[in-house]
Amino acid sequence: MKEVKAGSVNGFIGLLLFFAALGLGIYSFTQQSFLIGAILIVVSIISLSSFTVVQPNQATVITFFGSYLGTIRKSGIWLVIPFSSHKKISLRVRNFNSVKLKVNDIDGNPIEIAAVIVFKVVDTYKALFDVDSYEKFVEIQSETALRHVASKYPYDRYETEGYSLRGNADEVAAELSAELQQRLSVAGVEVIESRLTHLAYSTEIASAMLQRQQASAILSARSIIVEGAVGMVQLAVEQLEAKGLQLDEERKAAMINNLLVAIVSDRSATPVINTGTLY
Repeated sequence: MKEVKAGSVNGFIGLLLFFAALGLGIYSFTQQSFLIGAILIVVSIISLSSFTVVQPNQATVITFFGSYLGTIRKSGIWLVIPFSSHKKISLRVRNFNSVKLKVNDIDGNPIEIAAVIVFKVVDTYKALFDVDSYEKFVEIQSETALRHVASKYPYDRYETEGYSLRGNADEVAAELSAELQQRLSVAGVEVIESRLTHLAYSTEIASAMLQRQQASAILSARSIIVEGAVGMVQLAVEQLEAKGLQLDEERKAAMINNLLVAIVSDRSATPVINTGTLY
């Protein structure tokens, strides 16, 4: 079953009828018509249970002795069936900030992860009657989905191609939103957005993983430097040969060695004057 619109009457018309019945009842008492006056006053008192006020971005669910009659979404004062129960539920957009969860990524590394979930209620019937407490349901299912998504990817990719939690935060958030929507649709909740708010290695391996990241960054930088140095040396040899300076293989090897050492070294080169000969 889904949400349906409840039958209602404008509350201001109901207020007018209430005061009219109350006034007629009092007037009947003054005219010695006690039975009619009593009936009118009882009817006016009973009608008070029919009034309900709906605030903006709020809904009121109407039930009558255990039967669901419908939901009023339009703000204002309304008149419904007497003796009915009125349950108010917020339709505003809300945030849920998860706690920091400790999970293992796909490589088995313990990580800490947290997320913020933006959601709102779109079906009041499901939110109130299909789950025990939709707010608690959102909290538990959000943490469950976050654990599941985090366990499908590594924290970072060092050698292979593919998604990672750190490098593909937008894609991971989109998958988290899709899984949350599938889980929370039973509670009549729409997931508007989800974002990771915290992502880090767990404290017991954070130091080791930091050293790994630093080593990977150094190797990557060295690779770029070596690639550039080889191109510079090749260009230097080609320009020398283009100007007619022919070098034998031994002198060429010595020059290449000196250029590579000077370019690749992480320290400034120290010039050395060679007064001898290679031969």
